[in-house]
Amino acid sequence: MDGGNATCNFWRSVENVAVTPTYSSNNLAPAGTLTWAVSQAAPMRRVHIKGGLSLWDPLGTNYDGAWSSGGFIADSKIDNSVTSGSQQQFFTRNSQMGSWNGANWNMVFVGNNGAPTDDNAYPSTPDTVVSQTPAIREKPFLYIDDNGNYQVFVPDLRKNSQGITWSNGLGQGTSLPIDQFYIAKPDTSTAESINAALSQGKNIIFTPGVYHLSDAINVTKSNTVILGLGLATLIPDNGTAAMNSPVLLKVGQDGSSADHSANPTSLSDLFFRIGGAAVGNADTSLKINSNNVIGDDFWVWRADHGTGVGWTVNNAKNGVIVNGNNVTLYGLFVEHFKEYQTIWNGNGGKVYFYQSELPYDVSNQASWMSNNGTQNGYASYKVADSVTSHQLFGSGIYSYFRDAVAAENNGIEVPNASGVKVHHACSVFLSGNGEITHVINNTGNTAKSGNMKQSVTDYPNY
Repeated sequence: MDGGNATCNFWRSVENVAVTPTYSSNNLAPAGTLTWAVSQAAPMRRVHIKGGLSLWDPLGTNYDGAWSSGGFIADSKIDNSVTSGSQQQFFTRNSQMGSWNGANWNMVFVGNNGAPTDDNAYPSTPDTVVSQTPAIREKPFLYIDDNGNYQVFVPDLRKNSQGITWSNGLGQGTSLPIDQFYIAKPDTSTAESINAALSQGKNIIFTPGVYHLSDAINVTKSNTVILGLGLATLIPDNGTAAMNSPVLLKVGQDGSSADHSANPTSLSDLFFRIGGAAVGNADTSLKINSNNVIGDDFWVWRADHGTGVGWTVNNAKNGVIVNGNNVTLYGLFVEHFKEYQTIWNGNGGKVYFYQSELPYDVSNQASWMSNNGTQNGYASYKVADSVTSHQLFGSGIYSYFRDAVAAENNGIEVPNASGVKVHHACSVFLSGNGEITHVINNTGNTAKSGNMKQSVTDYPNY
């Protein structure tokens, strides 16, 4: 489509299938290669590709016109090579591949077999490689058992893992019969009926469709499974919340302090949109108050195109706020919010892959100032001054100040504490006006016209 440009290929996913690619070769892709040219909100999970995989469209008009802009692969096996081509950034976790070829700005690999191994070549090769995944629970999935009955498989928590879960059958986990689930349908289910089922101890399956909610959905019982099929969409009507609070999704109550390390809350494939489909407003999309939460593939978007878009139209201050301790996120995409994209207040946080675009539609510098109006712009990634331990692996923060000349002093701001470390971070000037003056904490050169990309290998000890 569009000459191979896949930067707007959003809202699609593929899970739990095997594919044998059949199309013939050209000069850019060998025979037996599947094309999966996507950008955000497009996860591939638990897929066996019996051939190769192209993450861009090699049949497009030319390389420079066939961009893709970010994606997520987990728990998948690709028999032959993965070619990233024009992909600007990508995150791959707990997968197996014949090899990986290509890199542009920010490619992050965690717990894989067959991925690149040279983490020390950064930034000449923009790869961040972590050999094991510290803690993960794969996303639950629906299947039919040998007796023809529907079940939902809930994978076990794994620590220090590498590779796929399904080398021998379903893997380690628990199967839940379908009668333990309330099957929600967009034309008949309401917040009241869903909450009633939850109060009775039921799990929830959201069948595909759009759900208009007059009240928040409240998940209060431990070990509850909420599974959406076909990118089920929850829309809070009349200013109400979608799930648990006035923010679009709140995980845990304010001031939560319990230790959930033995059984952490797991959140997979959460995609937020403020504007784009219609006018929308919210202070914050996602707030995590609980400790030990594991997040896996989030795209948190204040829309920069579509319906209901504008600096004074789809108002939203922050994308993600993390207050809990020991929260780990894999594949975090946060874009275009009017203040900090991500605020991290809890200790012990870890983020593996961060991709962020600053707001395109800043109307003027005066309308976009932080620190009580004394500092240009807002950092994308802000770790609170009170935090003493935090790690960020593989970050790319990009600017396209479309409507005004604007500057941001730092893409990332973190406290100068011995336990706070950033490994591989870059700033990229996409187009337009202005600049990102420093990559992190007044360190790193300016990303601006003529100096498109700037990188910091490690902070501190740059």
